[in-house]
Amino acid sequence: MYQIDFNKPQAIHFIGIGGISMSGLAEILLQEGFRVSGSDAQKSGLTEHLEQKGAKIFIGQRASNIEDGTEVVVYTAAIHEDNPEFMEAKHRQLPMLSRAELLGEMMRNYHQAVAIAGTHGKTTTTSMLTEILLKAQADPTISVGGMLDSIQGNIRIGSSDLFVTEACEYTNSFLSFFPTMEIILNIEADHLDFFKDLDDIRNSFHLFAERMPEGGTLIINSDIEHYQEITRGINGKIITFGKAEGSMYRAENIEYDEFARPSYDLIKEGKMLGRIQLGVTGEHNVYNSLSAIAAAAELGISIEDIQEGLSGFSGPHRRFEKKGEIGGITIIDDYAHHPQEIHATLSAAKNYPHKTLWCVFQPHTYTRTKALMDDFAKSLAEADEVVLADIYPARETDNLGISSADLAEKIEKLGTKVHYLPSFDDIETFLLENCVNGDLLITMGAGDIVKVGEKLLGQ
Repeated sequence: MYQIDFNKPQAIHFIGIGGISMSGLAEILLQEGFRVSGSDAQKSGLTEHLEQKGAKIFIGQRASNIEDGTEVVVYTAAIHEDNPEFMEAKHRQLPMLSRAELLGEMMRNYHQAVAIAGTHGKTTTTSMLTEILLKAQADPTISVGGMLDSIQGNIRIGSSDLFVTEACEYTNSFLSFFPTMEIILNIEADHLDFFKDLDDIRNSFHLFAERMPEGGTLIINSDIEHYQEITRGINGKIITFGKAEGSMYRAENIEYDEFARPSYDLIKEGKMLGRIQLGVTGEHNVYNSLSAIAAAAELGISIEDIQEGLSGFSGPHRRFEKKGEIGGITIIDDYAHHPQEIHATLSAAKNYPHKTLWCVFQPHTYTRTKALMDDFAKSLAEADEVVLADIYPARETDNLGISSADLAEKIEKLGTKVHYLPSFDDIETFLLENCVNGDLLITMGAGDIVKVGEKLLGQ
């Protein structure tokens, strides 16, 4: 694999520069003195921000965007080999790196590199750790998969020797990383368009754990079934968190305030360290926070800074984000697109003041919907009423003969009211006619379902 010398800035072109991770990496390289260009299908706030920072942005992807003088090309997993820029780079025999490979290269440039992995919770946990580190004035460089108000975006460039990033398992991206500290939050069946089954996913997480160097630290959820299989052969320090009695970090006496935000007694190896108050909702975030606390403690952060950082953290955008109120109806938006995430979000919502709990869900990808159909139905049935939009295809085409109508049928059999309305306009009209003062409305999914709530609010 081609290795970048960060002491010798080069001209680097990004195919798909407008993605949240790609744009962040491009900004880091700009800060390091690299000449950056890139293309994307359309303009966005992220591409405009990069232009202001000095990047050359092309809208639309064509061979001519690979200009003379380009020395390295970076591409995302969504880019296929028939992409004109990809083909041109190959034709010119330019060094090429995937997004994950570039991120791995960056990690080598830092003394401490923290990689946060798991089927879900990565963005929230990365954000939690970010808030703690900022409170402690640790001045980290951060790459997060969501928009975070405290860093005014998805990237923060610090001056310390500490780097914190998410580590995504899709296409085995995280196996290109070089972390000194790893967090594994959970391991569930997902991305079954790439992985064969759960055993295949577990094997990838084991390989990820093996990437930790001797003297490194692995922080892992002890509630993962047979988690010792993931940690076998690891030479570094292993720290556990979770519900299990033997976990090093545990939460006891969990309570919720009137907005479903939990507080708990932080227990480390049987000793009470203090009371933790979270600014985000749900029991699942108790365990996300335990992993962030463990990481912060290993980095030498005080319990006081940990407490303040977590209490002041209200979540990244699209994670149980309150969008506003209309006619006494509270509208929340959430990125949940996996059955476990849906369960966690709806469980949190039940502790939030409401009359009727509405879930407006947009399934994400045909393969995920088909593979986890029964689990989706069971999780969504926890709402009082469910409204289903058409499946958001993302990177896929509809060749599986599956639709939201199939999911609606399964939810209905579980006894929950469900309404399948393919278009956003129909959904908005239906909600305006049926939601009443005191209801809680959650738009949910990893696609563009957020637009429904924003339209209702006139945003």
